[in-house]
Amino acid sequence: MRFPRYTAFCLISGFLLPASMPAYPQSQPNPEQIVRDASWNELHRQGPPRQVRYRLLKKDSKGSTLKEIVETTDGDVARLIEKNGQPLSPEGEQAELHRLQQLLDDPAIQAHRHKKEQEDSSRGDEMVRMLPDAFLYTYEGMVAGPSGPCYRFSFKPNPSFVPPDREGELYHGMVGELWVDQAQLRLARIDAHLVGDVNFGWGVIGRLYKGGSILVEDADVGLHHWETIQMKLNLHGKVLLVKNMDFSTTERSTDFQQVPADTNYKDAIRMLTKPGELETAESAQK
Repeated sequence: MRFPRYTAFCLISGFLLPASMPAYPQSQPNPEQIVRDASWNELHRQGPPRQVRYRLLKKDSKGSTLKEIVETTDGDVARLIEKNGQPLSPEGEQAELHRLQQLLDDPAIQAHRHKKEQEDSSRGDEMVRMLPDAFLYTYEGMVAGPSGPCYRFSFKPNPSFVPPDREGELYHGMVGELWVDQAQLRLARIDAHLVGDVNFGWGVIGRLYKGGSILVEDADVGLHHWETIQMKLNLHGKVLLVKNMDFSTTERSTDFQQVPADTNYKDAIRMLTKPGELETAESAQK
């Protein structure tokens, strides 16, 4: 499960499983071991590297955007195709194509973005690494997950857990549910809620208020390649005890297609544009 961003979702769980699903184990699963195995699998992905192309719909207080995104060896490349449910205006389309041309002409722009993605990914990996120790888990039964039957665990803070960094402090005020895919032992869904205010850096750096929520849902999008398909974040607080933070956003990823494993960012730009489209846009800019 990717954890580069804290996300929040409204989750409805505990629905009945179809009769065609396989029988579940009769013995009581070991929550701690299953979560530990799933965390390890997230951090040590098996098989050859895979990259995909997909669409990302994002909604927040500013409206909605729809982007087409291609994962590459040099980081993700995106093309904006809709705003607030409408195709881009001719001027907006020209501006987007001009941005892609600048990206094509200046590798330093993509290198900077890729570095930021890697930093976010490292922080996300650390959050996943802490999951087995940060909470106490209770087995609540089986549910139908996004890619098949899942173990469903409730969780609450582990009082003996000592966060190694300020990101880990978030876990002290969090309760919720964690779903683990039974077949592949991958993290399929986390639905968490803040039941108390959480301070970062003894409250000097920031504070998140009670009542916030985070939800992330991952799925096998083909060939045992897992991607985040849905995320929702609803957090409120203060930064440096002065600036109010009110962050609410929803993201949904769809239409996944595998692309060649050696796709670079320039290849991605060509995939996202039609032949001659960039040249036409640049001519119009002059």
